[in-house]
Parts: sequence; C-alpha cells; structure tokens
Amino acid sequence: MKKQKTNAMRILESNKIPYIEHEYEHRKDDPVDGIHVAQTIGEPVERVYKTLVCTGSDKDNYVFMIPVDQELDLKKCAKAAHLKHIEMLPLKDLTKTTGYIRGGCSPLGMKKVFKTWIQEDAMLYDTIFFSGGKIGLQIEANANDLSKVIDIEFADLIKSAN
Repeated sequence: MKKQKTNAMRILESNKIPYIEHEYEHRKDDPVDGIHVAQTIGEPVERVYKTLVCTGSDKDNYVFMIPVDQELDLKKCAKAAHLKHIEMLPLKDLTKTTGYIRGGCSPLGMKKVFKTWIQEDAMLYDTIFFSGGKIGLQIEANANDLSKVIDIEFADLIKSAN
C-alpha cells in the first residue's frame, strides 16, 4: 500500500530537503500533546518541536516553533517580530488560518507562508522533529534546511525557568 504524502512532505521533497518520516499510532483517547508524542516516538522532548501560531499587534499571523516541554514567552516573540505585542491565535481560528488541526499543525504547507521563528536551541541538533501535517506523523529534518522553503529566524522564544 502506497503511503499518503502530506503537503509538508511534498514541499520537502520538491525542494530536495532530506527528511525522515516517523509515523506513530494515535488512539482516540491518547492525549494530543507534544510530550506524549516525544515519548511515543522515543525521542527527547528538547528535539521534538511544536508549531504555534500567533497574531501580532499588526493583525498579521506569525509561527513559532519551540520544544514541546517549553512554554512560549509572548514578550520575547513580540520582540523578535518587532511588534508591540503578540497573542496566541484562538484555537477556533487555527484550521481556517493554517489548514491544519491542533496536534497536526506543521510549519510547512500552511494555507499561506507565515514568517516563522524557531527556538535557537534547534541549531544545536543535526535534526529536530515537528508535525508532518497530521496527527500520527512527525518529520525529522535539519532546522536550517527549513529556511529553503519558509522564512525563518532563530531566537530565544521560551519562558525562562525561575
């Protein structure tokens, strides 16, 4: 049986960006959170990234990728985007804005290409993991390679442990 490609996989392939797909079983009652995903695929949480969509004070949308066990610092995100403030996109608007559902939101293949920031720690690893565009699929790729298909910057985006 032929595997079904997601938009994220097609984008990587058409740009000749190497990646590894990691499929995992997701049952109906499994939690839809990145820590569970990291445990399921057997990878450390610091290498598994979640994709979060925000709206800026300029009314544009922005994407931030951070390790699944971390929390987004909205003040740091606003500073990185050179905006007064930034807030999380309401979950009810996620699908109509990106084309993806919660738990399956990939930074690649959204309805529109949004400016994207990745937590700077991603540069420490040869590869990171992120959603392949559906629940049950993670893509492993080099974070720097993503700059070939989306406008990315690396920055400190996470809340500091106090």
